[in-house]
Amino acid sequence: MISQQHLESDPPAHDELLFIIVHQAYELWFKQVLFELEEVRVVMDRGDTARGRHLLHRVHAIERLLVEQVNVIETMSPQDFLQFRMHLAPASGFQSVQFREVEFISGLKDAAYIGRLAMTDEERSRLEARLGEPTLWDAFCGLLSERGLKMPTDDEEIRRQSLLEMARRRDEFDDLFYLSEDLLTHDELFAMWRYRHVLMVERQIGTKSGTGGSTGAPYLRSTLGKRFYPELWDLRSYL
Repeated sequence: MISQQHLESDPPAHDELLFIIVHQAYELWFKQVLFELEEVRVVMDRGDTARGRHLLHRVHAIERLLVEQVNVIETMSPQDFLQFRMHLAPASGFQSVQFREVEFISGLKDAAYIGRLAMTDEERSRLEARLGEPTLWDAFCGLLSERGLKMPTDDEEIRRQSLLEMARRRDEFDDLFYLSEDLLTHDELFAMWRYRHVLMVERQIGTKSGTGGSTGAPYLRSTLGKRFYPELWDLRSYL
């Protein structure tokens, strides 16, 4: 990875190295988040809620770090960024395959990205595999079903009633309820990272188009409503 830290600007722009390192750090942490979320899915499948919560707490700690990492890149002024920005095209944070993998495994699948992203064959295979495999939400629903709380894929009202029963009968389902809270925290922290990222982009380039071909900040703002677990958010309205 250190060998890939080549500056494209000529003469070299001082802040280009910072930009490269921050984004490499994001990719490293995305890899660890994926590793942990895969194990969360495994332990939920075997009913180990305590282990699932432990691993989710680690994911939360990493996600808080991702949010704070935005502060580092914001030490770069818009003028300094413009010294090397033109050399980034067509690369973009929008093109991060691991970022999309986190979305897919968490429960937010979108096959359209496979056609939009510039990927190697290996990366495309990874995303296609994520599309076909169970999500954390699937594993959580399976866990509830094993405990007698029906979570059919085709009946939202039955799922809502099961989630309400889980929340209202915490003496019996406290481990499931607090696991659902940890899933929601994962969702919330990822949404917070999206929001901080939008503000950072607006601070750096305003409403300019993204280097990867997107509309830049306007596109990113359109993603702020994304949720991994909308039914857990919706549950609050019925308690």
